[in-house]
Amino acid sequence: MAHIGPLAETADTVTLRRADFEALVAAAEDVADRASFAAFEARVARDGMAAVKADSLTLQEAVRILDEGESPVRVWREKRGLTGRALAAAAGVSPVYLSEIENGKKPGSAAAIVALAKALQVDAGDLLPPAATDD
Repeated sequence: MAHIGPLAETADTVTLRRADFEALVAAAEDVADRASFAAFEARVARDGMAAVKADSLTLQEAVRILDEGESPVRVWREKRGLTGRALAAAAGVSPVYLSEIENGKKPGSAAAIVALAKALQVDAGDLLPPAATDD
């Protein structure tokens, strides 16, 4: 990366050329990407590829959530081979409540999402709907 110098500075701000700013953002993204890849490789080395795949969504499963708007809870439940009743029992929630979460009628309380995540052996964040984008 070439030398990046400020165009102007105040006590609270620094003004950069756009090209310099974009180079800094790209460099930061590269570092984050390398860290994610290193963590992935370490997990594969520790747990094996089969275990990593079992805990990862396939492209088709991701499309169901991201493009088709399907419930992440339902996608993970089906991936784990559980019925709605079995997951509800394992998580300690009612089957009706689970159905309402999966059908988008209720968002699910934080406690319910955490319990479902534990039963599905995923992070609670994996069960939240994707954030809306302005695309």
